[in-house]
Amino acid sequence: MDLSSQNRRQVLQTLGIATGAALLSNTVSAKNAVLKAGPAFKYALNMSTIRGHRLGFIKELEVAAKAGFTSVEIWIDIFQTYLKNGGTTAEAKKIINGLGLTIENAIGFAKWIADDDTTRKAALKQLQTEMDQLAQIDCHRVAAPPFGATGLPLLNLDILADRYHAILKMGEQSGVIPMVEMWGGSENLKTISQVLYVAAASGNKNALVLLDSFHIYKGGSSVESLALVNKNAIKVFHVNDYPAGISPQKISEPDRIYTGDGVTPLKQILQLIKNPDQPVVLSLEVFNESYYKQDALTVAKTGLAKMKAVTAGI
Repeated sequence: MDLSSQNRRQVLQTLGIATGAALLSNTVSAKNAVLKAGPAFKYALNMSTIRGHRLGFIKELEVAAKAGFTSVEIWIDIFQTYLKNGGTTAEAKKIINGLGLTIENAIGFAKWIADDDTTRKAALKQLQTEMDQLAQIDCHRVAAPPFGATGLPLLNLDILADRYHAILKMGEQSGVIPMVEMWGGSENLKTISQVLYVAAASGNKNALVLLDSFHIYKGGSSVESLALVNKNAIKVFHVNDYPAGISPQKISEPDRIYTGDGVTPLKQILQLIKNPDQPVVLSLEVFNESYYKQDALTVAKTGLAKMKAVTAGI
């Protein structure tokens, strides 16, 4: 064997060791990445799901916690009824912490989008009060739906973006960020494209969108368009299902059902909104009259189990 052949063998052996080490290192890194990766989703109960049981603010929280939820979405009107009846934000915060819950978002109906100046001015005052109350219970997001413009002709989206920017600035002061919400049955903010435009055109880095599997169908949006939404713009996503055979024009809120019980392309939706950097809060939002006739705890437990089933493997 000549020297050059021996040298080549040594080089190949060295390369073999180096390559093996690199492969091993990559394998270990991949395994560590898997180990470090957290869950893709967090599960929340939107209190609409048990709203018809008329339990009251504290009892709703207790049911959610007992069912196994660690996150919830509250409704501002129920929360304010609790406050008007003698409850305090300090007391509520203590109870929430004791139950091990996080208030991920609050559902409110301030008419921030209204085209009438007087109405909108009153709505901004209302929203500021609500934001201040929510901040005191560590709720740092609030829904900003097109309530007040659902039946109006299509408004200029640049104007809506300016109005959304205004409430985002309010939110920065209180630490509660409004999420511009899509309503498929509204004339305004009914599609993913409209909501996405308003959020982007607001020119505010804190802009967030609140989307919903039901409203994607109701408003005629394409599921594929979710791929165009920046994943960091989705912190909370409303999940539910709907049965076959009802057109978008005729389907209504009470038609919502548990995830996995209908024909919604939920697996596809979840794949598109999944964020590798942080878990997305999936919040079960249904308004089903038949569920309201059942035991609230049973409904909450069933909802959580079905959410986990539909997200399995994603």
